[in-house]
Amino acid sequence: MPKTALDQRCIHTLRVLALDAIEQAGSGYPGMPLGMADVAYALWLRHLKHNPRNPRWPNRDRFVLSAGHGAILLYNLLYLTGYPLTLKDLRTFRQLDSKAAGHPEYDIDLGIEATTGPLGEGFANAVGMAMAQRYLAARFNRPEFPLVDHVVYVMASDGDLMEGTTHEAASLAGHLGLDNLIGFYDANGVSLEGSIDLTFTEDVPARFAAYHWHVQEIDGHDLDAIDRAIRNAKRQAGRPHLIICHTHSACGSPHFQDMALRRPLGEAEIQQIKAGLDWPTEERFFVPSEALAHYRLATPQGERAEARWRDMATLYEERYPEEMEEFKRLMRGHLPEGWQTALPRFRPEAAPLATRAASGRVLNALAPVIPELIGGAADVGASAQTFLKDAGDFAKERPLGRNIRFGVREHAMGGILNGMALYGGVRVYGGTFLVFSDYMRPAVRLAAMMKTPVVFVWTHDSFYVGEDGPTHQPVEQLMALRNIPGLTLIRPADANETAAAWRLALAERRGPVGLVLTRQPLPVLEGTAEKAWDGLTRGAYILKESPLSRVDLILIATGSEVALALAAQQLLEARHIGARVVSMPCWQLFDAQPLFYRLSVLPDDVSKRLAIEAGSTLGWERYTGRYGAVIGLDRFGASASSADLQEAFGFTPEAVAGRAMALMGE
Repeated sequence: MPKTALDQRCIHTLRVLALDAIEQAGSGYPGMPLGMADVAYALWLRHLKHNPRNPRWPNRDRFVLSAGHGAILLYNLLYLTGYPLTLKDLRTFRQLDSKAAGHPEYDIDLGIEATTGPLGEGFANAVGMAMAQRYLAARFNRPEFPLVDHVVYVMASDGDLMEGTTHEAASLAGHLGLDNLIGFYDANGVSLEGSIDLTFTEDVPARFAAYHWHVQEIDGHDLDAIDRAIRNAKRQAGRPHLIICHTHSACGSPHFQDMALRRPLGEAEIQQIKAGLDWPTEERFFVPSEALAHYRLATPQGERAEARWRDMATLYEERYPEEMEEFKRLMRGHLPEGWQTALPRFRPEAAPLATRAASGRVLNALAPVIPELIGGAADVGASAQTFLKDAGDFAKERPLGRNIRFGVREHAMGGILNGMALYGGVRVYGGTFLVFSDYMRPAVRLAAMMKTPVVFVWTHDSFYVGEDGPTHQPVEQLMALRNIPGLTLIRPADANETAAAWRLALAERRGPVGLVLTRQPLPVLEGTAEKAWDGLTRGAYILKESPLSRVDLILIATGSEVALALAAQQLLEARHIGARVVSMPCWQLFDAQPLFYRLSVLPDDVSKRLAIEAGSTLGWERYTGRYGAVIGLDRFGASASSADLQEAFGFTPEAVAGRAMALMGE
């Protein structure tokens, strides 16, 4: 389809709006918004299946701008096609409380599918969305009834492709044959420091071909070539698609085209650009009426597309009523009725059980009653206990499998889980060792920002890893993760607290939950079968009261150290010191409790408090107070048996009791 004068006017509208918004904000990145305007116009007006009047339509195409620094391009498209974004919002680009933030922030009702910014994360999100779509399509589509039938598009930059998470995500996407994924690479030849020849000279087409992607190269300013490439990608089955778009950064700028830019072009340059486009030079944010009318055709087109889908869905429901009811439930994000009755409870007389193993039992008890539960691990599924028995592997030829083999790709795993959760219809989890949560941190941080209901399963939680040594023994990770606002981090003390943590993660909170689990077996503690279900939701609770008639000291512990505190309590009782044992699996939940509850657990009149945790002591002073102390580990671990390390680092009942007595002045 040849480029018409109206097409050119619409593309210029995208560019000029970007120039004006960045100039008014006094900051921004004009390179991609100007360079990828032709691609964005062709995609959004000719191919993207969406309805601006209903951004939540389940069968819409997904569009993720992984190159989040080009946010103004997305905002312009949303405004022009009829989403609830206005010219006023564009005028307040990058300003306080603006809907048009400096980088896209997830808001499905505005049409923003993901929070992007850290380069590569959006790319991994798109892979996750394509995986969720593939799973739900396999589950619900029937002959002549393609209930789940759409494409996931992602737009990426040189910076995205340099980041390691993109390598990981692209490798997995090719392995899985995600032909419902189409990526656009803005190959403009520059990054912030100048020409990409300084740093990025690899053969990108060969790299993605090696990943088993279908690759095309086009002139990113040729509307016909863009259109053909998208149509060709949709026809090619069995592989994800990369369309390499050779473009000019800041296209049309007389003095700054093809240059590295991270600032406005300046009013004088903008005046020259507008004059060259036959655009009003004295008016900012001018939108030609004919261009706006053409963009707004996206709304009736989308409404008709959705209406056709709903007509088909009505016939589907008549033929497959149970399947449609289940599909609606999943899209609403509701769990099946009565699912909590499947949660196991554990008795004190049971054999000691690592909390990672308890987590695996909980997962396998829930899997039959929550069919949308799907996840895996970064090549450590057997160790992290994340496998669902008899659920099959999610694979190219078996998209109904519920065990995802992420491979050794922790970083991409986090972004993919976010994408699957954003897509909806699935409940996702992913596991690795706690020390490797550092690889996942950007994705975990974004999960907290977006409030995605992802469960991160982190095992091998302390120096008890043993002989693998300090490289595999987490020390600072607990505190680092607790510092992420919006992440609920839970370190359960035994199997019952682990089951209660899964209940909370799946049902009682919106947002990501991290489960920090042991490698070593732990006893099922007396009292958790009765107290943990309510106590864990409160973040901390009195597991065992002082055996004396008074409370002289409070022992506060998490995870494996709760059993240690109970053993120390018995030694202290023999010395006539009355110690209360508090299990505190989650700081965030406890801090959110009413003051009266927090004081009932940690009363002000008991100033002697000893916290015990096999990790950094930083932060515990908020609970131990001025007269308390902390037993922790403010050094890296060592390579030895866990028993030897327990003795060496002072994590024995005798050492804890001795520290408590010193605190009491004895």
